[in-house]
Amino acid sequence: MSQPLIGISTYLEEARWGVWSLPAAVLPAGYHRLVQRAGGLAALLPPDSPSAAASAVARLDGLVIAGGADVEPARYGAAAHSRTGPPALDRDAWELALIEAALECGVPLLGVCRGLQLLNVALGGTLVQHLEGHAGAPGVFGRHVIRPVPGTLLGRTLPEPVSVPTYHHQAVDRLGRGLLGSAYAEDGTVEALELPGARAFTLAVQWHPEAGDDTRVVAALVAAAREGSAVR
Repeated sequence: MSQPLIGISTYLEEARWGVWSLPAAVLPAGYHRLVQRAGGLAALLPPDSPSAAASAVARLDGLVIAGGADVEPARYGAAAHSRTGPPALDRDAWELALIEAALECGVPLLGVCRGLQLLNVALGGTLVQHLEGHAGAPGVFGRHVIRPVPGTLLGRTLPEPVSVPTYHHQAVDRLGRGLLGSAYAEDGTVEALELPGARAFTLAVQWHPEAGDDTRVVAALVAAAREGSAVR
C-alpha cells in the first residue's frame, strides 16, 4: 500500500549551522521521524500566507499541527497573562488557516500541544494562560499520566492510562464548538480533544508524542490518511 503524505507545520526561527546564522523553517526532528516510523511520508510545511492554506492541504493526505509558542490571547478574546509568551502572529494565522482548511476538506488532522490549543481556539474555545506541573525544567520534557475516556477515538487508540512526555503551561479552558475532551490528567487538565461528526479523523493531544516511543496516536492518523486517500 502507498504511504500517505503527512504535512507537518514548521515555524521561523534564527538558526545556526556550520558558518551560517540565518532565518530558517524549524521543526524538531522527532516529528518527521515519528510520522515515518508510523508508516507515513513526512512533508514539512514552511509558514506561508493564510490564503495558501487550502491549496496546501488539498495536496496532503493528513496534517499535523506542531507544538510551539503560546497562542495570541486576543484570538480568544483575552488580555495577555503576565506569564504568556510573546505572540507569533504570522504562525497563528497560518496554522489556523491550515486547521480550517483540513476541517473543510475532510483531511485527517492531528494537533500536538499548541496544535490542540489552536484547534480549540479555531472552534471558538478559550485557554487557561498559565498552569503549573505540566513541564520539566526549561528545555526538558516532564512526564505525567493521562487517562483516556473510554469509547472515544482516543480511547480506542490508547485504551489504557499512559505516561506521556509533556511540556506546556497553557491548556484548554472552555471547549470549542463540537469538541469533546477525550483524555484528562490527574489534576483534571484536558489532555486530548476530538471532533465527533467531523468529515475526517480530527484529534489533538496536549502532550508530545514525538518526544516518546509510543507511535499509536500518529499511526492512527496515518491509517486514517491512507484510508482517506484511497477514496478521494
